[in-house]
Amino acid sequence: MSMGLAACAGAPVQEMSNARQAIKAAREAASESVTAPPSLVEAEALLNRAEVSLQRRAYKQARRDAIAARGKAAEALSSTRTADDRNGAS
Repeated sequence: MSMGLAACAGAPVQEMSNARQAIKAAREAASESVTAPPSLVEAEALLNRAEVSLQRRAYKQARRDAIAARGKAAEALSSTRTADDRNGAS
């Protein structure tokens, strides 16, 4: 049980990495678009907030924001792919 608590108390390294990778993938997919999907903009804002929380050692908040950023990036990637499918791009 103490190992589980220790994992929750530490810096959210994996969550931050996951969020960064998801945002990178969404950015690359959206690079052909004129404007970024709103969910990508939200993902980037959440990641920035997570990074500030991480610097302040507010790990719980950083973890929440990183997880939310990853979710928004996945949403952006999905919407970009859907738009590409509608426009006949591959």
